[in-house]
Amino acid sequence: YAQSIVEDLAANAGVPVWNGLTDEFHPTQMIADMLTVEENFPAGIEGLKLVFMGDAENNVANSLMVACAKLGLHFVACGPKERMPKAGLVETCTKIARESGGSVTLTEDVKEACTGADVIYTDIWVSMGEPDELWAERIRLLEPYRVTRDVMAMAHENAIFLHCLPSFH
Repeated sequence: YAQSIVEDLAANAGVPVWNGLTDEFHPTQMIADMLTVEENFPAGIEGLKLVFMGDAENNVANSLMVACAKLGLHFVACGPKERMPKAGLVETCTKIARESGGSVTLTEDVKEACTGADVIYTDIWVSMGEPDELWAERIRLLEPYRVTRDVMAMAHENAIFLHCLPSFH
């Protein structure tokens, strides 16, 4: 699932290569997600506030940050500082967002993140293939970033909730 495998393949294939899913990015998920956002906000998605709650350094959060930056949305990563996106990607996305009218924000504060949100998004706390030993620590670390009724109540009245699925418990 390494990003480098897809990049090597693309560099040497001689044909277009699409990244279906790697440990770092999940662009196919973004196509579905942005179409869902567009469907729910027919007046336009530019300027919407999309909050990713939880493990903000995973492949879905990384891809959401890229997609939001390119499409002019305000992306907010809300989670513990230990699980935020890598600084280089944040810097790149911030530059892109400035050009598109969007923004990138990182915060540990749920109220700050979710107040006025149009989209609240989350993902599983331990990804498929990660060791079972991570469960207890991830639950402890990410528990404050659960998406609950109270969290959704902070968002706009017409806000939507998204999860990339699958979800296992």
